[in-house]
Amino acid sequence: MSCKNNRFHFHPTAIEGLYVVERMPIKDQRGFFCRFFFAEEFKEAGFSKCIAQINHSYTIKKGAVRGLHFQYPPHAEAKIVSCLRGEVFDVAVDIRKGSSTFLKWHGEILSAVNQRSLLIPEGFAHGFQTLMEDCELIYLHSEPYHGQAEGGLHVNDPSLGIAWPIAMMELSERDRANPFIGPDLD
Repeated sequence: MSCKNNRFHFHPTAIEGLYVVERMPIKDQRGFFCRFFFAEEFKEAGFSKCIAQINHSYTIKKGAVRGLHFQYPPHAEAKIVSCLRGEVFDVAVDIRKGSSTFLKWHGEILSAVNQRSLLIPEGFAHGFQTLMEDCELIYLHSEPYHGQAEGGLHVNDPSLGIAWPIAMMELSERDRANPFIGPDLD
């Protein structure tokens, strides 16, 4: 899908509703200018809610993994995830029961250089691995954080089989405690 003014190109993945978003910067001798978000264009790709929360993360170590996080309905959230500094392997896992791609995942390299984002619809778990030191991400959320609705999946769950590109160097205690696939999801 390509929008009228070509500020974004939305590339569908093999998982319905999940898009790689390519920002189309205007460049000159000073650098570049690009839109980061435009509601009208994102609505055409399925992101029709308002942005309720914006989060920013900084990860120091190469190989660190954060995730796989999601919120249960009625607080399920859509996200637009972008890398502002460094490079990450960003992963979205379809946890929509009844979906033909249930428990399938898609990974995408996001970086400050490639100007790509991942548009993740409601019903997905999300996580990433840093591919270099000093990575910063920004997340635009359609719902505010609700602690009682928080869920997670273990990043090394063999049922998911995520092919993390490099050795995992760091994982928080919270993420290490995330469950493997169980009866509440499958």
